[in-house]
Amino acid sequence: MTIVRSRLVAALVPKVVALATVFGSWQALVWSGWKPQYVLPAPATVFRALSKLATTSVFWSAIATTLRRALVGYGVAVVIGSLIAVTVVRSNWMRSAVGALITGLQTMPSIAWFPLAIVLFKLSEQAIAFVIVLGAAPSIANGVISGVDHIPPLWLRAAHTMDARGVSLWRHVIGPAALPSVIGGLKQGWAFAWRSLMAGELLVVIANRPSLGAKLQFARELSDAPSLLALMIVILILGIAADSAFAAVDLRVRARRGLLITPS
Repeated sequence: MTIVRSRLVAALVPKVVALATVFGSWQALVWSGWKPQYVLPAPATVFRALSKLATTSVFWSAIATTLRRALVGYGVAVVIGSLIAVTVVRSNWMRSAVGALITGLQTMPSIAWFPLAIVLFKLSEQAIAFVIVLGAAPSIANGVISGVDHIPPLWLRAAHTMDARGVSLWRHVIGPAALPSVIGGLKQGWAFAWRSLMAGELLVVIANRPSLGAKLQFARELSDAPSLLALMIVILILGIAADSAFAAVDLRVRARRGLLITPS
């Protein structure tokens, strides 16, 4: 019990210190008078606005809409990115043809896709999903490709001598060996998907479908700084929660492979 408590304290203390530093700096900036409080409100004012938002059904409906879009778009990106990656690593011709294109797409700012998405799909859910997939799929594909490329050739030769071919080779050798890099690609893909979604919801506002991005845009238009900052905090919290989930999976994989250094 003592060991568990000490680990819990060791995990929580840095986070508490970081939060205290951020909010302390924020409050000090407000006190300095750098900006008037109707532009930069104090943390207490923002949290009061957040508490008020949390009592409305529209707020929770907006979170549900945003998360649904994120999960659907990300799921499609995972399928497409994985299929592209498997095709590329199995064919040198495909690697030469589209390998650099995947990296180029990954570096393309997601916001740059929205004019095309709006032309193709108008102001619709499909326009947002289109940009989410284009933002996330290249990172996921590169994660899979990198994982396969870093498998020691000796492992593949050993698998071939044991007559591992096709699906069996991927299931028992390539997949497990590439898993750490794949998880990294999935995590990075989620980050791109989340950023693309937020940009999309700011630009593509669909009637009768409240979302976090749309509410953020409305708060800006109404000059409602407390609600704007409160919504930004919610978006940040959701992003941190997703990152923590990926970190937990990565930690478990590393622990199963004996890659964690335990203090003596």
